[in-house]
Amino acid sequence: MSAVQFQRQLDLSRYETAFQILHKLRAGMVRPDQDRIGGKPEEHVEADKTYVGGRTRGKGRGHDMVLVAGAVEVRQRKLAGSRNKRKSGRYAGRVRLALVPDRSARSLGGFIERTVAPGATIITDDWNGYAKLGERGYGHIAIAQRGEMQVTESFLPIIYLVFSNLKTWLRGIHHGVSPQHLQAYLNEFTFRFNRRFYPFNAFRSLLGIAGDVTAPTYAELYAKKSLPTTSSRFGS
Repeated sequence: MSAVQFQRQLDLSRYETAFQILHKLRAGMVRPDQDRIGGKPEEHVEADKTYVGGRTRGKGRGHDMVLVAGAVEVRQRKLAGSRNKRKSGRYAGRVRLALVPDRSARSLGGFIERTVAPGATIITDDWNGYAKLGERGYGHIAIAQRGEMQVTESFLPIIYLVFSNLKTWLRGIHHGVSPQHLQAYLNEFTFRFNRRFYPFNAFRSLLGIAGDVTAPTYAELYAKKSLPTTSSRFGS
């Protein structure tokens, strides 16, 4: 829920108090020693990038848009039952999301190395920022781009779905997020997405991770140029 709704439900006098409590919880959604996704022979990984943000009052369209890199495991589901004609189907496994400064090979390649297991097969568009993934030890398949939407929907459908759900969540629940704190929200989305099949285990995971991390202080949250609320180096 949003900090405004949280403040209302707890009958808190200050919005800042609700905001800080929620960010303390988000800090517990990032496991510093988290393993990298992918790497199983029957799976591959879709990777792409997207801009998050939009119009800011008094600044014009696109002023606060920031670049987010994403990678998601693509798994095969075997459907039981002889009456079902569809014997299998693709679905999303674990996801990783992080802010990146630009679309360069250094930024995008670095994100892949931090989040995807070596040797994994990765499918991307043919943007040159991904061109050297093969040299980094990945099985890279680049899809020729005839139009961004066509490539994403036809050949990268799972990461497209992840990005679509992320933006809908940010707009619908939080009505926009500042770039300063966006990584914390990416981590929350990742934590919840990766545990969507096991909601009762999510709370236990949160308690376990929270014991090993340090939550941001009030001063750090509201500093003009504060550090990211949670590290962008790791998923969850």
